[in-house]
Amino acid sequence: MTRPHRGGGLAGSSVGTYPHGGLGRHANLPPGERLRVLLVEDDEGDAFLVGELLAETNSMIDLLVATSLSEARQRITGVDCVLLDLGLPDAQGLDGLRQVLEMSSGAAVCVLTGRSDEHLGIVAVAEGAQDYLVKGQVDGVLLTRALRYAVERKRADENTRRLREVELRQAESARLERGLLPQPLMTTDQVAVHTFYRPGRHAALIGGDFYDVVQTRPDRIDLIVGDVCGHGVDEAALGVELRVAWRALVLAGVPDDEVLPALEQVLMSERRLQEIFATVASARLDLDANRATVRLGGHPPPLLLSGGRVAPVPAPGGLLLGVRPRRPIAYNLEFDTDDWSLLMYTDGLIEGRVGAGNERLDVSGLSGLLDEPANREVPLPELPAWLVGRAEQLNGGPLADDVAMLLVSRGGGR
Repeated sequence: MTRPHRGGGLAGSSVGTYPHGGLGRHANLPPGERLRVLLVEDDEGDAFLVGELLAETNSMIDLLVATSLSEARQRITGVDCVLLDLGLPDAQGLDGLRQVLEMSSGAAVCVLTGRSDEHLGIVAVAEGAQDYLVKGQVDGVLLTRALRYAVERKRADENTRRLREVELRQAESARLERGLLPQPLMTTDQVAVHTFYRPGRHAALIGGDFYDVVQTRPDRIDLIVGDVCGHGVDEAALGVELRVAWRALVLAGVPDDEVLPALEQVLMSERRLQEIFATVASARLDLDANRATVRLGGHPPPLLLSGGRVAPVPAPGGLLLGVRPRRPIAYNLEFDTDDWSLLMYTDGLIEGRVGAGNERLDVSGLSGLLDEPANREVPLPELPAWLVGRAEQLNGGPLADDVAMLLVSRGGGR
C-alpha cells in the first residue's frame, strides 16, 4: 500500500449498497468510543502504513497486527473489526475471508484488495464482509471512516438479526400456544368453563403448561390441566403432543383408568431428555350424578368452591408422569349442591413468594385468597385473572412460571 495524495478517494466503499461519500452519514458510533481493530497483513510495509494513516488522523483506534490467519485466530478475541488482506501465507482470496467470518463472531470485517483484484472486494461483501478497501486508494480519514462504519453496520446487522430471532420465537410461541390452549370442545349449558393462561417472565416465551376440555356425552365432560417441566419451544411442543394425545384418547373412549398411563407412554417416548417429566390433574364430570372423578399425577389438587367455602380436593397426589410409571388413584368427589365451582391450575400460580422470606403461596395460601371478602364481588370469568394479580402482589412482581387455569362452574357457584 502506498501513501496516497491528500484528497485520495476510497474506491469501492459500500459497494452496491450506499453511494460514495455516505460513510460520514452512517458512522453513528458513540463519540469518543475507541475501537480495537485487528489488521491481518503479512506485508510489514503495508501494516506500517495502515498504522501511520490511523495515527495521523487521531482515529481513536487501537491497532493489532497479525501476519497470518493462525496468528489472527489467537488475537481476535475482543476486537471490533478485522481488516483482512486477501493474500496471506496460509489463506488466499475468499477462503481466508470465510475462515475469518467463522472465527470473528460479532466483529465487523473489511477486506483489502489490490487494484487488479477489486472484483474480489465486491464478491467479499456478498460473502458477508461489511466493506472492502483498495490498496493505494485510501487516506487516513477515509480509512478511519470505513472502519468505524463497518463496525456500525455490523452492529446494526446483529441487532436486526436478534430482533428477527425474537420475532420468529414469538411467532413460534403463538403457534404452539394455539396447540396448548385450545377452545373447549363442549356444547352443554349446564356448566360454564373459564380458561386462563399467562406466560412467566421468561421473555414471554411460552412453556409447557396446557389445558383441555372435552364433552363426550350430554352428561359427561372431561378436563385436564398439565405442566411439562422447563421453558422453551421443546417443552411447549411436548405439551402440545400430550394435550392432543389426551383429547384423542378421551374421544376414542379409552377407559378412564388407562388414559393417564397412555399419556405417560407418550411423554416417555417423545421427551428429548430422560429427566423431563410432567404433572397433570384430570377430572371427569358426571353431570347427571353431580359428581366428579379426579386423578392427579404429581399435580396440585383442584380447589372446590361451594356453599361459601373453599377446600382442596383430597385426591391422592400420585407420582410425576415420566418418573416411575404407576396408575393414578381415582378420587370420587360428590357435590353437595348444584351450585359449585372447581378450579384447576398449574403450579406457577402457587409458587410465588409471600413476603420477604422464602415462604411460598402454596395451596393453602391460594385457598386463603379465594376466602378473601374482596374476591366475592369479582365475576367468575374474571376470577382467574384476579387470583394472578393478587399472587403477583404478594410475590412483589411478576410470577416466574407460567400459569394456566380452568374454572368450571355449575349454577354460578362460588
